[in-house]
Amino acid sequence: MSTGSLGAILLAGGRGSRVGGAVKPLFDVGGTTLIGAAVAAVADAGAEPVSVVGPVLDPGLRVRWIRESPPFGGPAAGVVAALASWDPSSDPEWTLLLACDLPAVGAAVRRLVTDLPLVPSGSDGMCLADASSRPQWLIGVYRTRALRAAASALPDAGRDAPVRALLDELSIVVVAAPDDLTRDVDTWQDLEEARARAAQAEETS
Repeated sequence: MSTGSLGAILLAGGRGSRVGGAVKPLFDVGGTTLIGAAVAAVADAGAEPVSVVGPVLDPGLRVRWIRESPPFGGPAAGVVAALASWDPSSDPEWTLLLACDLPAVGAAVRRLVTDLPLVPSGSDGMCLADASSRPQWLIGVYRTRALRAAASALPDAGRDAPVRALLDELSIVVVAAPDDLTRDVDTWQDLEEARARAAQAEETS
């Protein structure tokens, strides 16, 4: 994509309640942390700016660290905070919106960027769907102006609102994708399975 046409918001501020409060973005899968893989994926896609919503987990990553106020306000609040930190006069046309718990984030971002030119001109963006055809809003790419408009309409800066509340009024294309692209890490078992898949992929490469 052309320079300036794509930015990224990565959400890394969850509580990790299903893994006993562990910091999921720092889980290592295949020799890379989940957050490191996400940052590399959007960098490879040419995204700028890249904002990570959450505490500073890895000072070595070349990103803008943003924190919603108060912390743990939910994904919608995270998006609102990230957009508030951007200069509207230099907004990218599109914004990748990703959770930082995706082992296959590199392939998912490549799929989004490859399919983006096929999105109808009147649409506000696209996201991938999981094996059950359920939209995965946090594996998506959206028109930044549409995100800003939706964010400005949320009460209380999106605090405690689900991401669906942010995106529900937008015209979003939902694209079927292989299950591997949309699997996230919610539990310890998910992490074990992701590491096993990564090890198997390395053995066969």
